[in-house]
Amino acid sequence: MDGHSDRRTFVNDYTPRPEHKFSFGLWTVGWPGVDPFGVATREPLDPAYTVERLAELGAYGVTFHDDDLIPFGAGDSDRSARIASFRKALDSTGLVVPMATTNLFTHPVFKDGALTSNDRDIRRFALRKVLRNIDLAAELGAKTYVLWGGREGAESGVAKDVRAALDRYREALNILCGYVREQGYDIRFALEPKPNEPRGDIFLPTIGHAIAFIGELDEPDRVGLNPEVGHEQMAGMSVVHGYAQALWHGKLFHIDLNGQNGPRYDQDLRFGNGDVKSAFLLVDLLEHGGYDGPRHFDFKPARTEDESGVWSSAKSCMRNYLILAEKARAFRADPEVAEALRAARVDQMSLPTLADGESLADLRAEELDLAEAAVRGAKVEQLDQLFLEHLYGTR
Repeated sequence: MDGHSDRRTFVNDYTPRPEHKFSFGLWTVGWPGVDPFGVATREPLDPAYTVERLAELGAYGVTFHDDDLIPFGAGDSDRSARIASFRKALDSTGLVVPMATTNLFTHPVFKDGALTSNDRDIRRFALRKVLRNIDLAAELGAKTYVLWGGREGAESGVAKDVRAALDRYREALNILCGYVREQGYDIRFALEPKPNEPRGDIFLPTIGHAIAFIGELDEPDRVGLNPEVGHEQMAGMSVVHGYAQALWHGKLFHIDLNGQNGPRYDQDLRFGNGDVKSAFLLVDLLEHGGYDGPRHFDFKPARTEDESGVWSSAKSCMRNYLILAEKARAFRADPEVAEALRAARVDQMSLPTLADGESLADLRAEELDLAEAAVRGAKVEQLDQLFLEHLYGTR
């Protein structure tokens, strides 16, 4: 079988279905187009209507911040009515709520942070806000609770005691984990790293920082990660390496997929736009690396678009993922790729450097022909070219 016939094996119509586990946040398709330099270009979307439209497109789930569903400061009767409307839409469409989160960044009260604000009163208010929404998340069946510390940081280094702030961050996570355990909720927490924006420097800026922090918690098994493509690229990191390490640690609880063009502002492009090579490799990792959670899109439809463009871009996120998943399958099934992988000795990485039963004395007694090894080619260029040809669609 050659690469071309293998590729035809996987051709499909790229139609998203619930089993693909595609999910969207209310804040994604519902983004009205506001940015630091311009007002909204679209009207807000009703959450129930959003659920219905996403179901029509083939999505599996919808996620939300508390303020996406219930306006900040809403009264009890208004809150109950909005939740009832949202639940009715979920029940009628079959969409699920796999994840929920709390908005701790929009209201002016959080201008210096929430869980790590210098102001103790605000830290206490932030905890109350999270606890109330955790109850709603559990009620709606969410299994993951994301914490993005968008305001947890500083612009002035002298104005924030970082070590004390990490103490408060740890204290908050310990409290929240204890609450979930005591209530018997089937919920895990996922930290979402980001290096900067809106704060000059945000605490837990990368996957590595967050993993180290989790190890200091009282219940580290209850806390993992929700890495975002654009956030890692903003920090100049390899998205694929970061996600792979999170998987290796057993900490990839949830993911945010979008597009980004390198270390600039948070672009939140539709998935598959921006760095296409990383998108291909990331889909390959997710499809073949053991991740079984939602494929969640955290993007913003361009503010140039009307509502029809919003749904077109949401559909494109799912379509692009399915296209890349097909290409990844074809790449792995290509005999020339298999041979190139062997030539590049990629399979040897799975072999222990010290064989079972082999001693250090055995290792030290072995000799390497340094002259031969020094000129030994790594055979990476041909393998990388095959990867590009699958991505380009020429194989």
